[in-house]
Amino acid sequence: MSSARRPLLTATAAGTLLGALWFVPNANASQDAPARADATPQATTQARAANTSTEDSPAGADGVRLADTGSFDTTPYVIGGTTLLALGAGFVVYSVRRERLGM
Repeated sequence: MSSARRPLLTATAAGTLLGALWFVPNANASQDAPARADATPQATTQARAANTSTEDSPAGADGVRLADTGSFDTTPYVIGGTTLLALGAGFVVYSVRRERLGM
């Protein structure tokens, strides 16, 4: 490959990556509707009953506990991150070998 075309290839790859990232969804913290200001009596009663029935569990200074929402599956992220890390390391090794062999 000609050395004059390498910057063009790099720019094309970077543009393609940025174009693909444009379509990645993002988290939006704004609300479309206003938040409800008053809590229902039933929800308040249930929350108080749940808070008093679990006195062994850790709670804050004011007795407020966080909801147990469970954990999400991180397996795809670990596998994807490991794969991309290995791919990047492979490119570095390949580049160093090419440089040392004078290609």
